[in-house]
Amino acid sequence: MDTWVNYSAAIRAEYHNDREAADAQQKLGQLRYQGCIRTYITELRSLNNFARANRESLREKVDLAMTDAILDMRFSQNEGEFTDDDDFLHATYRAGIQVEKRKALRATRELVRAAALPKTEAPRKTPSSKPTNTGEKPKDHPQKGAPRTDRKTQYNQPGHWASKDAALAGVPAKEQEEYGKSSDNCWRCGRSGHRTYKCFAANTKKGTTLPPAPWRVSAVAITTPEKQKRSEEPDASPAKQQKVAAVDTMDTDSGKLWEDSEDSDF
Repeated sequence: MDTWVNYSAAIRAEYHNDREAADAQQKLGQLRYQGCIRTYITELRSLNNFARANRESLREKVDLAMTDAILDMRFSQNEGEFTDDDDFLHATYRAGIQVEKRKALRATRELVRAAALPKTEAPRKTPSSKPTNTGEKPKDHPQKGAPRTDRKTQYNQPGHWASKDAALAGVPAKEQEEYGKSSDNCWRCGRSGHRTYKCFAANTKKGTTLPPAPWRVSAVAITTPEKQKRSEEPDASPAKQQKVAAVDTMDTDSGKLWEDSEDSDF
């Protein structure tokens, strides 16, 4: 009996390519659901025109391609067994549509809830007692290899230089740079054993003449007039006063005593 079904089957049998069918069968086994059930069913039917999978072979490939959510939905919607492949594919399609709708609804609800929540202020940062690392070292701790700096509190004290600039006056720049590299040497004269603020050396260790320390100059200025005054005062001792009085008496009594003595034989 000539019918359309028999005619279509005859046409497919006549133009069937075994190699093309094998390729379609392999692609049908690798096909997976990617989030859209419509796209999956369309590609499945297109490949199956050449692969000709049916019944258990077709249903096994579809079940392996679906997610657990779609399989659970399909089992909940259909209790009995499927006698036809089209019914099986249609049930899978309806289950996929329901799962995708629920997923979209869930995403929409989450967005609405997030928009309705009040905005909370970010917690304020409390100042930390620990020093922050800004890349700079504290002034009290100079970097390794840097020249030593005398404490400023030692300057402008009795017997000390008024400032570091005043102490280094007269020291050549090259010598200052050389002496400042050592933490044990004086920056003014380059010698060890004392600090810059109380250095009174007359010259550097390289022989450069240095201006005198101001407190030593002032000490000399104070003592010198006293010494000169004492040296200019006459000696007022009793012995010397007696001798001077005797000479004066002799000059008064004898009158020409000194002239007579010149002509005498003594």
